[in-house]
This record gives sequence, structure tokens and C-alpha cells, in this order.
Amino acid sequence: MDQSLNRRRFLSGSALIALGSYCTRIFSQGTQIPKSGFGPMSTAENVTEDIDLTGKTALVTGCNSGIGYETMRVLALRGAHVIGTARTLEKGEMACESVKGQATPVLLELTDFDSVVACAEQVRNMNVPLDMLICNAGVLFRDLRQVRGLEMQFVVNHLGHFILVNRLLDRATIAAEGRIVVVGSAAHRSAPQGGIQFENLSGEGWSAGAYGHSKLANGLFSLELARKLEGTNATSNSLHPGGVQTNITRNLARGTGTFRLPKTVEQGAATTCYVAASSDLSGVSGLYFADCNEVQPGGYMEDTVMAAQLWEVSEDLTRSYLD
Repeated sequence: MDQSLNRRRFLSGSALIALGSYCTRIFSQGTQIPKSGFGPMSTAENVTEDIDLTGKTALVTGCNSGIGYETMRVLALRGAHVIGTARTLEKGEMACESVKGQATPVLLELTDFDSVVACAEQVRNMNVPLDMLICNAGVLFRDLRQVRGLEMQFVVNHLGHFILVNRLLDRATIAAEGRIVVVGSAAHRSAPQGGIQFENLSGEGWSAGAYGHSKLANGLFSLELARKLEGTNATSNSLHPGGVQTNITRNLARGTGTFRLPKTVEQGAATTCYVAASSDLSGVSGLYFADCNEVQPGGYMEDTVMAAQLWEVSEDLTRSYLD
């Protein structure tokens, strides 16, 4: 079946119904699920210690440094084949060659939607289900930067991943249990007043809250995706990794403030790996996690109307790259 037709049927809710007895369970934000026993000091290796991912395939964006690298390293260590994306193939190759296990580099430049399409097609040509699709890569700026007339963090952190996930949805839904994991941030609380700036996505006049705006978009994207995935084999959840000193802070000018970043990279990757791999979360969808446990994000992050509108606007902005 043609990929574009496949996607349209899926989004209309008429295809890709779960096989057997497994199906997504949509949870309301704030619904309590059992405590994991892990916390802020747990590491990615801790939370996956008894998990065997042999035969599973994961895709991790931003695999060459920070949380993305540690996520790839640990998932590969547990037996998964990890497809790691990076902005240059050289960086991706170096990262993938340095981990124990199977890791395959793929080029992905999230500001370049043609690159996103090419990445998705390369992954599709591998002809494997995606058991874990982890949207990790991101940028953080203090000054206003734009791509295609849109605020750049919104483009990179949200729209690029929106295209990638949509083009790979059928790879996740054919997996026995495809998990889409969106790495957000508690910075969503610093989004501009009113939430997503639908009437002005250029960043003009509100760029001081631009990173929080993009992280709000991450959370709302995951929330609406969970709704669309209901009744399929796949789930969608978002998370806050905690304050971690990684390369994402490289664009911050000195003197812009003091940041309390208490977590190591190993601890910062823990929640991502927990949400991606823990058997305790089988079928759990539509939730937000921090420190390896479900938490209630509050505010705009729970606005299902805003989430649905964001999906529609994102489709309009990227339509020629989706089919």
C-alpha cells in the first residue's frame, strides 16, 4: 500500500487496529500508575538492569552527545539495535562505533525538512518495526533565530520531529508494542502567556519564552498523538529528563544567569530509557514523566484543545513533507 495512503487512513482512524489483545490505554494526566521504585538519582543502566531488548529496534535522534548518546549506549547495551541520528554522518558514525552493541548511524538535520524526509525513508528501507522511536534532539537559544520565517526552536524541537514521527508511524504501529517517546522539559512552564502562539509563530515579541514554547509543543504533540494512536499497538508519552549539563547549553551566552543542573548525563537518560523500555508501562499512553515516574505537568500541557489545534497547524506547515 502507498505510504501516503497508509498514513491518511491511519489518521482518519480506520486502519492499523491492534492485533490480539494488546492495545493502547489512554490515561488522563495525573492518573496514578504504580511507582517505579526509581528516582532522580537513578541512572539509565539502573532502570534497564533486568531488561533484555534483544530483537528490538530503537531510533534515537541526537545520538552523538548528551542524553541522546547515553540513551543509545544503554539501549544497545541491553541488546537493542539502535538507529542513531546526528546532524552530520561523521558525528553519527563516531557515536555509533563507540557503543557496545549494534548501532547504525543515519543523517538527520531537523532544520532541513528534506533531510527529515530522507532520514525517514532510509529507516523505512531497513524494513523493520520500530519498537522505540525516541525524539530526543533539540536546541536551546537565548536570541531570536528563525527558519522559514518560524522561530527556530519550534522548528527543530517540534516540527522536524513531527514530520519524522508521522512518516514512521506505520513502523511503530506494526511493532508488537511501538513506543514513541518525546523528550520534553519542565521548561514548558516558561512558554509565553496563552501557550502556543498560533497567530505569531515567528518568535517576534515573545522569543524570551521560545525554548519553553517548543517544549510545550513537544508535550502537546505527544498528548494528541496518544489520542490518535488509541486502538493501535503504539503509545506516545513525553518526559522531563531533569537539569543536565549537556551540549544543548552551548549556545547560551555567558552572564545570562546561573543554572542549577543537578543531574549527570547518566541520570538524565534514565527517564527516557524507563519510558522506552519498562514492562511496567506496557500499553500506557498520553502521560508525562519525570524522575522515572508519572507526574502531572499542569497548565497548558493538559490542554487537549490546544493539542489538537497544534496538530492541525503543524500539518498545515509541513503538509508537503508528510506524504
